[in-house]
Amino acid sequence: MNPKVVLAYSGGLDTSVILTWLQDRSYDVIAYIADVGQHEDLAAAEDKALKTGASTVYREDLKRDFVEDYIFTAIKANAIYEGRYLLGTSLARPLIARKQIEIAHKEGAEYVAHGATGKGNDQVRFELTYYALDPDIKVISPWKNQEFLSQITGRSDLLSYALAHNIPISQSETEIYSEDANLMHISHEAGLLEDPLYCPPDTMLKYCKSLKEAPDEETRIEIHFKDGTPIKVVNVEDGTVKTDSLELFQYLNYLGSENGVGVVDMVENRTVGIKSRGVYETPGATILWIAHQDIEGIAMDREVMRLRDMLTPKFSEMVYSGFWFSPEMDFILKAIEKSQEMIDGVVYLSLYKGNVRVMGRESPSSLYDRDLSSMDIEGGFSQKDSEGFINIHAIRLKAHKAILDKHGKTFFD
Repeated sequence: MNPKVVLAYSGGLDTSVILTWLQDRSYDVIAYIADVGQHEDLAAAEDKALKTGASTVYREDLKRDFVEDYIFTAIKANAIYEGRYLLGTSLARPLIARKQIEIAHKEGAEYVAHGATGKGNDQVRFELTYYALDPDIKVISPWKNQEFLSQITGRSDLLSYALAHNIPISQSETEIYSEDANLMHISHEAGLLEDPLYCPPDTMLKYCKSLKEAPDEETRIEIHFKDGTPIKVVNVEDGTVKTDSLELFQYLNYLGSENGVGVVDMVENRTVGIKSRGVYETPGATILWIAHQDIEGIAMDREVMRLRDMLTPKFSEMVYSGFWFSPEMDFILKAIEKSQEMIDGVVYLSLYKGNVRVMGRESPSSLYDRDLSSMDIEGGFSQKDSEGFINIHAIRLKAHKAILDKHGKTFFD
């Protein structure tokens, strides 16, 4: 009996070639197609896998899991990598890999395989998840396999292999950019984008309208939160209301896309140590990220916020680097969940030509005291108390100045 391998399969050039390559090495290939909202013809991909020789095809709808368990969790953490990237691809990978391991167990497969390259982040994210969930699993990663690399070194070799083995090649496989799409975002890399000075045309955008195409009127919306989770979106302009988690996120994607929200062009540091230039379109999550930070401003205790903000960069780096299933992530997720208790309320926003402007907010858990904050009334705060507060904080500064004077130095010497 041929050994079974579950291949994470997209129907694209790389994984189609890998499917055939594995068959040529006497593996029984089970193709696994993860539906994470990538707007592709997955039925066609399933048909292609069967025609290419897969013994079985699993097509799994993971969109709701993606939104509820990964995207919303990242929003609660205000997750962002290197200050700009909202982790669209990074968040999808542990979900995809988790389901792949589940299928391997169901099928009694001792191998799993993926088509991620040896230069990128995805190989790390997939394989760390595999090993975290099944330490005994065997991983086939062709782009790190010497036999594979002796035959195939790049796209032209892939195309030649596909033609030689009668693997259907679609028009999309001649795209000038390397793209990864899901419900949260689409990324564009490689090709002309490898020149950091190259300015891509608006025609590259797949999810978002360009700022020139975006409407000249603002779109006003409300986002309602409960324990840090978005539970309702209201379009003030036309009265549309969405409360289902998946529909809510898809609707925010639509509104963000129409208004050109969420396009980022950046050079980032990959996990493997290589700098990479990418363009990301993340419309709905950008809106949520801004709104969530705002509701925290009125409903979260200052010291809790400071501690959580210390965790946010670490959480983001861990997601980016593939450590979703790890003891440190388990610890951080529990802390983040605790921080979100009573992060409730409504944020009022305006969307206009790439901008997300917060217009106001209200919360039943509000820690904001208008009288206490007012510059016009005392409101229970004695301004004379501030004198002692300042004097206490000044003690160490005065002592330090005395030491400087003693040694004939000044600040910043």
